[in-house]
Amino acid sequence: MKIICNSAELSKAAANVQRTVSGKSTIPALEGILIEAENGKVTLTGYDLEVGSVIVIDAEVEESGKIILAAKNFCDILRMLPDETVLLQCDERNICKIKSGETDYSLIGTAANEYPELPSLTKFSPVKMNLNLLKDMIKRTVFSVSTGERNPVHSGVKFEIEENKIVLVAVDGARLAIRRETIERTEEEILNFVVPAKTLNEVLKLNADEEAEIEILVGDRHLIFKMENYEIVSRLLEGNFINYKSAIPMTSSTRVVADTRRLIECIERTSLIITDRSSPVRLVVDEGIMKFSSVTAIGTATDKMIADIDGSKIEVGFNNRFLIDALKATEQEEIKIEFGSSNQPIIVKPLEGEAFFYLVLPVRI
Repeated sequence: MKIICNSAELSKAAANVQRTVSGKSTIPALEGILIEAENGKVTLTGYDLEVGSVIVIDAEVEESGKIILAAKNFCDILRMLPDETVLLQCDERNICKIKSGETDYSLIGTAANEYPELPSLTKFSPVKMNLNLLKDMIKRTVFSVSTGERNPVHSGVKFEIEENKIVLVAVDGARLAIRRETIERTEEEILNFVVPAKTLNEVLKLNADEEAEIEILVGDRHLIFKMENYEIVSRLLEGNFINYKSAIPMTSSTRVVADTRRLIECIERTSLIITDRSSPVRLVVDEGIMKFSSVTAIGTATDKMIADIDGSKIEVGFNNRFLIDALKATEQEEIKIEFGSSNQPIIVKPLEGEAFFYLVLPVRI
């Protein structure tokens, strides 16, 4: 293999791919980046058997070929190259020469045939949508996925796609996040699948202009996020995702409309003395006032704010971090909060519509 290409482009591509390279693996080849050169293109691949990424860039390919290079060493070298262009030349012994300006390196590589093949989709259902819209939906739900191992399917976000509606759902046993949007879609097929949070965090790192589109190719056990010269390949999570709709209260006794920023600040101030996750914040809602308090081994804290309150008095305890996460994810100046009783979930909604829905289970006080 012998190629010449732009140093900055190759460095950027390698750095992006490196995020999906396995740190430590029983398959040594997975700790490297697979580099393939052919027909004026260089393809870089990183894969850890759960999620993989593939980037294609332009290059002057004098000799086609492929090799695996240790990801960290390769990326470190590319970041420090002095010239605008770089030459990569690999021989039959898998020794790769890297030259840029007066700087020369030689890296011992691995034969490309030792690299596991990425999953391919022989049959798939395509979904196209705006990339920034997808990123927004992911950002507002992925924080609620489970980090435990009790039910692995809950470590991802569920996608529900029917007609032109797309819904993302995340749950971790103590909270629920739902984000809904309308997209342009002509297919009638109903799709339900769960994507690992790790994969979705890679999607969040994609950069593009406001009009950029991303295509989601959904197979039986894998999917591909595809955009221009970049692909993210991932397995899908299997298992029984909780029937979250049955957990949503049908009625509420108290409804509050509040300034989101002030509400977050009140909770944060009251939480300053909380040193462990088991200590709740106590909230009393009554007569136009929201009163917050917390009591821990190091002291007490109280705060309050005015709000538009409709309904009966309510007193409830909650996990401060869970409710703050939900409030920040709304990105709204004002939000609606609904309560049933001290034993029922706290619901966070927009003032109008149903673009998002957050549920936080109460904590005993």
